[in-house]
Amino acid sequence: MRNQTKMMIRKALLDRLNKEPLNRITVRALCEDCGINHNTFYYYYADIYAIIQEYFQENMEQVKAAYDETASWEKSFLVAAQPALDNQVALDHIYHSIRKEDLENYIYNVSGDIMIRFVNSINPSLDARKEDRLLIAHFFRCALTSIVLHWIDGGMKEKPEYIINRIGFLMDGSIEEALRRSANEKKLKNSDK
Repeated sequence: MRNQTKMMIRKALLDRLNKEPLNRITVRALCEDCGINHNTFYYYYADIYAIIQEYFQENMEQVKAAYDETASWEKSFLVAAQPALDNQVALDHIYHSIRKEDLENYIYNVSGDIMIRFVNSINPSLDARKEDRLLIAHFFRCALTSIVLHWIDGGMKEKPEYIINRIGFLMDGSIEEALRRSANEKKLKNSDK
């Protein structure tokens, strides 16, 4: 029953977000939609934003699982984008709310998790500096976050599959080449000692 009530509250919020901006949605309206009282709502959530944060956190777990299954940053990122594709109006309402930093943090965290895993999976036998692996992952994390935020801000017109796969195609091999440079530099420095 407990999980059912939480899911009902989340669904009510998502339904409303697909119709109206976040700043117009109240706890009272969600309680009426669910047929519950305020105490029940506050038993599960501190406020409406807690629902959004929980939703993003659960999606983050799905992204981690998807990466483990695909080992492709492109496919993992598209798994992360699926909730947005299914609820573009809701996403737009969250993005244009006063709490859009929750969405920005979610995208940043997803991008980071995916890129760190991907960079570390590329030719692990290359003796690249750990700091360089992190720096490369951070660079791509920031780039992906920026691209997604611009996509949302632009009305989500392009298909994310095209954008992500195109980036993957254009950047293919660049991470491994950067890691080779790091490993070669490390080798040179060690030979000079």
